[in-house]
Amino acid sequence: MRKVLSDILNSDPEIEVIGTAKDGVEAVELVQKLEPDVVTMDVEMPRMNGIEAVKKIMEIRPTPIVMVSALTREGSRATFEALEAGAVDFVPKPSGSISLDIRKIGEEIIRKVKAAARAKVLVRRRISRPTTTTETIAKPEEKREVVSEVEPLPYPDEVLKRMCVIIGSSTGGPPVVTEIISKLPGRMPPIFVVQHMPPGFTKLFAERIDAVSKLKVKEAEHGERVEANTVYIAPGDYHMLIKKRGSNVYIHLDNQMPKVNGTRPAVDVTAETVAEVYGGKTVGVILTGIGKDGAYGFKKIKEKGGKIIAQSKETCVVFGMPKAVIELGIADAILPPSEIPKAIVKFCKEILG
Repeated sequence: MRKVLSDILNSDPEIEVIGTAKDGVEAVELVQKLEPDVVTMDVEMPRMNGIEAVKKIMEIRPTPIVMVSALTREGSRATFEALEAGAVDFVPKPSGSISLDIRKIGEEIIRKVKAAARAKVLVRRRISRPTTTTETIAKPEEKREVVSEVEPLPYPDEVLKRMCVIIGSSTGGPPVVTEIISKLPGRMPPIFVVQHMPPGFTKLFAERIDAVSKLKVKEAEHGERVEANTVYIAPGDYHMLIKKRGSNVYIHLDNQMPKVNGTRPAVDVTAETVAEVYGGKTVGVILTGIGKDGAYGFKKIKEKGGKIIAQSKETCVVFGMPKAVIELGIADAILPPSEIPKAIVKFCKEILG
């Protein structure tokens, strides 16, 4: 695999592979010695695994790291742990015959390594599981620490269902999406999340956020009815469209539509259908990511009277997607992730009246 990755990366004239490491210990040593612009890191390695190596590198010489991840549940779990530890992105490792799969992943690896070279390394703290109401009552002295600062929305589900929140993100997004949703109260309008992510990872991504959220978080399913207090994660390789039938709203998944902005799912596809169904009763949140996916769709939301929040430049791993929205002049607020949950709730209250 080291030879395969080296050949792929060296095939691009703008990339030079300056070293390879057989395990995590050697990787940490070489990062100190060679000072690379980007590191690609496998998860499973002898002596020191990829997650521990990421943590060590973030301690001694923070460097953009792209994880090379196995398409297994265990591989997916480890990938998210590496992202939480500071890795900026990941690519799925080829399965089966490496020679047959190389052309499929070669372009993606090169693109992501180049993006990582421009990325800002951010070391994040781990999000912990929220305590239940019972635990909060039993331990009142800890209340300040465990209860969200964001007040719940004082509306019944039928009212909350009349509006929605859409969150779009790409490179550097998973830990930010997790942080924001984990701080939201348990009563919210439906939330649609489009995170650029390949198939095989979005279900576990939803499960990990669900474990630290007061809301129900799930991978979206084709044909399901949209409910309040629920977060729907767009599945990898499917565009997530929002459609209305009668008085109810439904999820429509499509893996036949072409990629938009080079990706499927795309924020623009979901945002445009959200604008059609919910109109101005929408809060759009655009987070860290390369490119401009979301700008077109969020402009549609803004034209209908919706509210738009963009992540601040200094907190983005890659300031591409928020920058595109800000440059259109449609952002109502430009904020760090820590302040976005309060802003979402504030705008929801303004919309619902």
